[in-house]
Amino acid sequence: MNRTFKLSIIAISITLASGCSSLGVQPWERDLLAKRQMAITSSPIDAALDDHIYFSKEASSGGRSFAGGGCGCN
Repeated sequence: MNRTFKLSIIAISITLASGCSSLGVQPWERDLLAKRQMAITSSPIDAALDDHIYFSKEASSGGRSFAGGGCGCN
């Protein structure tokens, strides 16, 4: 009874661990996922405007392409 229990636990563990073996994007799948609709922000102009408003009002930057912070006088 003990040996069959151990074997069944090992078999279940191997089955569950094999489910994680196919995570990630394969190189031939990247062309399907690299569409404009799949981007976090679809419009770079809107994203830049939102970032400018955010760092001007919050006196901090989002860590992207600009540095600074301050009183928001700019």
